[in-house]
Amino acid sequence: QVQLVESGGGLVQAGDSLRLSCAASGYDISWYSMAWFRQLPGKEREFVAATRRTTGSTFYANAVQGRFTISRDNAKNTVYLQMNSLNAEDTAVYYCAANWGDYSGPYYLSSSYKDWGQGTQVTVSS
Repeated sequence: QVQLVESGGGLVQAGDSLRLSCAASGYDISWYSMAWFRQLPGKEREFVAATRRTTGSTFYANAVQGRFTISRDNAKNTVYLQMNSLNAEDTAVYYCAANWGDYSGPYYLSSSYKDWGQGTQVTVSS
């Protein structure tokens, strides 16, 4: 069974750091392009960061550029999102996403990914 499980969320203060993890089971993430999205209640899922399997390139939303880093450890079958200098606007449920090979569309669209985790809550108090 293919599964993505996020962890590492929590309640932190503005300026703090968190590292989210996305552990995959049922498949080898080295064959997948991976991404992180986030979502607030009543709003659409928003792109955060992505890593492309074919080239190893990484992409970031403007709002997190320079503060967040996406990385992968294929040996551990895990993708990470290091989040530094957190602020209240980063509060959301964070989701891990995967698509076999390259993206099926633009990397910043949620429709470009087939598999999703259940999400982990990140709350930043100001």
